[in-house]
Amino acid sequence: MQLKRVAEANLPTPFGDCLIVGFEELSTQRDHVALIFGNISRTESVLARVHSECLTGDALFSMRCDCGFQLEEAIIQITEQKCGVLLYHRQEGRNIGLLNKIRAYALQDSGYDTVEANHQLGFSADERDFSICSDMFKLLGIKNVRLLTNNPDKVTKLTEAGMNVVERVPLIVGRNPSNKNYLDTKANKLGHLFSK
Repeated sequence: MQLKRVAEANLPTPFGDCLIVGFEELSTQRDHVALIFGNISRTESVLARVHSECLTGDALFSMRCDCGFQLEEAIIQITEQKCGVLLYHRQEGRNIGLLNKIRAYALQDSGYDTVEANHQLGFSADERDFSICSDMFKLLGIKNVRLLTNNPDKVTKLTEAGMNVVERVPLIVGRNPSNKNYLDTKANKLGHLFSK
């Protein structure tokens, strides 16, 4: 187990009330959170989203990506089911960090795609560690998930880390002229699926 469950509290949101649970990585002290809507202990397969942090999309309304759109739609779908969990995975910019993400944006402005920009900065296309998310699910007592994602690699990595992903639920929202090339690159180079 790479992290510990540290604290929890009630959190009212515009979408409904939830329980926010904080986790801390044992080796780095980095923190992550889960938002739990409804009683997940009564559900055999929990509708879940592993959402990697994107300050620009989630909080600053960037239209360069689909992250903020996906965050909102995932919470809407979970609350419509009256039960589910969203893991907020604090690995900004596919885990290259906020400042490097801004550097990657600058490279994209000059013609590189999102994968090429990461490579130019000395990173792989995706640096995230999803085994942390598997540990979060386990600490919440979740064994089976219906995962809201367009990324089959996320399903594979969670499965390899011991999670039972019983279904991949598409989360196709937010396409616009500003993120068309970004989404096309995610489909063509990272294998994301954008059809239902």
